[in-house]
Amino acid sequence: MTARAIEAALSAQTLTEKLLARASGRDRVAPGEIAIVEPDVVLSHDNTAAIAEIFERLPHKRVRYPQRLAITLDHAVPPPSAKHAQNHARVRDFAREQGVQNFFEVGRGICHQVLCEEGVIGPGMTLLGADSHSTHYGWLGAFSAGIGRSEVAALWATGELWLRVPETMRITLAGKLKTGVTTKDLTISLIGQLSSDGATYMAVEFDGDGVRDLSPDSRAVLTNMMAEMGAKNACIAPDEVTWQWLRETLRRTRPHAHVERLAMFRERALYPDPGAAYAAQHRIDLSDIEPMISYPHAVDNVRPLSEVASTRVDVGFIGTCTNGRLEDIAAAADALRGRRLRARLIVIPASSMVLREAAEAGYLADMIEAGATIGTPGCGPCMGVHMGVLAPGEVCISSANRNFRGRMGEPNAEIYLANPAVVAASCAAGRLIHPADLADGC
Repeated sequence: MTARAIEAALSAQTLTEKLLARASGRDRVAPGEIAIVEPDVVLSHDNTAAIAEIFERLPHKRVRYPQRLAITLDHAVPPPSAKHAQNHARVRDFAREQGVQNFFEVGRGICHQVLCEEGVIGPGMTLLGADSHSTHYGWLGAFSAGIGRSEVAALWATGELWLRVPETMRITLAGKLKTGVTTKDLTISLIGQLSSDGATYMAVEFDGDGVRDLSPDSRAVLTNMMAEMGAKNACIAPDEVTWQWLRETLRRTRPHAHVERLAMFRERALYPDPGAAYAAQHRIDLSDIEPMISYPHAVDNVRPLSEVASTRVDVGFIGTCTNGRLEDIAAAADALRGRRLRARLIVIPASSMVLREAAEAGYLADMIEAGATIGTPGCGPCMGVHMGVLAPGEVCISSANRNFRGRMGEPNAEIYLANPAVVAASCAAGRLIHPADLADGC
């Protein structure tokens, strides 16, 4: 190897390293180093009121960069109690007092979906958020990670925070998913293989020819669910699929500024260097993936659907930041069309945009005709507060991201995780089943 080749290899960086180097104002960073970063976006949601209580104990009276804050009311919406309503009122007051422009009201949807739709975050940017699934935004080619409430308060006050630069795990995807198999099945399978702490404080980067055929909706599942494998962040370098989604979406949410916003994203976009060093590498043939189930009470308690079919189902839930997008609702509607439910089904779109599109496409009508309940865009029963809390002894099949005991409000209930079509089909049959195996009349 020539001296120039050696120098190039030593200077090569992963996408995560490049993103953190930019956010810390440095030419490069290395795994294990401490970087002082200034994120482009600081996310909070209903927990903003609790963060404000911490902030008010600091000597700072004003948020240093209010233009960087993004606040969404999404976890308990509409408020299920007077206490929740009071919390929302406090968040509104804070946003108004501090001049926060990126504030999204009840009904707009889940923070992770809304900030992407609104173009608040995009390629080449950095987001730190008070939500564990803040890994989500990496599907756009951004660095995004969850942090604690105290850290968010510190960011409000100073605009900066230290992070340890993570080692990077590279996951190369090859081939194509079979019909009826989704990236939810891929992530469940992957977490089952590597365990729920298999990527603890690591960056997970997806690449390979298999990424090209994945839709925007399905890519978001990959980065979102990596929080369940312990990842600090997860990302996919932007490609034409990314740019097409941004073009189409920003025309709707930023009709008078979409050209400028898209140009900014293109200018900021970063890509991994050839020859970058990875702490771990895995290759997955997408054609080998089959429908998978996370069995109670852990995401990495994984079995193929074929092994657990016929398990009783009392209620299903389709939604959350993981699988509440249009593609998910369309797949569920296809499974239910012309059928009647034998188990209850709650469907909650991830955003008002998804809700509108699903209504216009007729998907909601198909599911309502089958007997499903449609909820306000938001997190819904995922956090176990309202809009679908389980009863003791009930069995739930969910498209959410977590199934630990008590997650949906009742410790003596069982939660299985699956892709949205399997959730819908299972509610039609009253038992775990593949959509292709539904009998006529179910």
